[in-house]
Amino acid sequence: MPEVSDSPIPLQPARPRLENIDVLRGLVMVVMALDHTRDFLSHDALLFRPLDLTQTYAALFFTRWITHFCAPVFCFLAGTAAFLSSTRGKTKTDLARFLITRGLWLVLLELTVMQFAWTFNFDIHSSGGGVIWALGWSMVALAALIYLPVWAIAAFGIVMIGTHNLFDSVPPEAFGSLGWLWNVLHAGNPIHLSPTYTFYIGYPLVPWIGVMAAGYAYGAVVKLARARRRRRTLWLGIILCAAFVVIRATNVYGDPFPWSRQQSLLFTVFSFIKCEKYPPSLLYLLMTLGPSFIVLALLDDTRSYPPDYGFGLAGVYAVWLLVVIALYPVCRWFAEVKQRRRGGWLSYL
Repeated sequence: MPEVSDSPIPLQPARPRLENIDVLRGLVMVVMALDHTRDFLSHDALLFRPLDLTQTYAALFFTRWITHFCAPVFCFLAGTAAFLSSTRGKTKTDLARFLITRGLWLVLLELTVMQFAWTFNFDIHSSGGGVIWALGWSMVALAALIYLPVWAIAAFGIVMIGTHNLFDSVPPEAFGSLGWLWNVLHAGNPIHLSPTYTFYIGYPLVPWIGVMAAGYAYGAVVKLARARRRRRTLWLGIILCAAFVVIRATNVYGDPFPWSRQQSLLFTVFSFIKCEKYPPSLLYLLMTLGPSFIVLALLDDTRSYPPDYGFGLAGVYAVWLLVVIALYPVCRWFAEVKQRRRGGWLSYL
């Protein structure tokens, strides 16, 4: 029998996980669940768009707006996770192979499982590329980018994020027979592949590929000592937030829809932070990634457990009794099920 140690749980593990990244991803998953619940069950969703300032109300606007953080955080941190994989024994060839296979798998899931999950039918006349589609193709693109120096990957991501709005006015027709490719990369218009089949581009790949590339480069910051990492992440968040406010205030560049004064101060603020997601504008990404960096920095604590963590022995016994009492009816029900039914899948439990 292995010996069980009675030593206390260390306040800082020998190989600390990046809990701040895990927590942030968990938070955006919870918010994403709210968005999907609203999308399926909200009566207002059948009548008008929640960000339509002429019809919405404050609670509905904020419920939709807060979910804007989900896709950028997922995409950015997916790139960071890829960088961290390269520091844990994977060669670039191994990582590239993983990114390609996982990316194509995500695309397949988007076109099959997610298609059914959104529509509850197997429509043979249309399909679409959503956020999982964009994540998948971004991974495939990142598989090629990882062979570049980290600074070059960072430059690629920043330039793509910062300049793609310059091409908002370029129509797909400018590319002739390759107009469909411009729709996939930037414009996001439906592609009519045949008289009876249409492919809808919900998430054009630019600038999502750049977001994932920037996330990969951020991995170099994550590997720094905690104090330096936290300081740089915090300043990065502050700079991006300040850039959003300054650029948005000018109404010159960064989003195809300028803000304007509304009937109240609150709705003027709503107009200011209402940025285009399809495709994500420069200001949309500054508005979402900036605060996300600040949250990452604040969550990057030096301890896994606070000094006053836990209960005394009396508290331990109290929680133990609560757990046993709570589990008793479930265990009794399962025992009765096993008495009535023998064999099969129950033998594995």
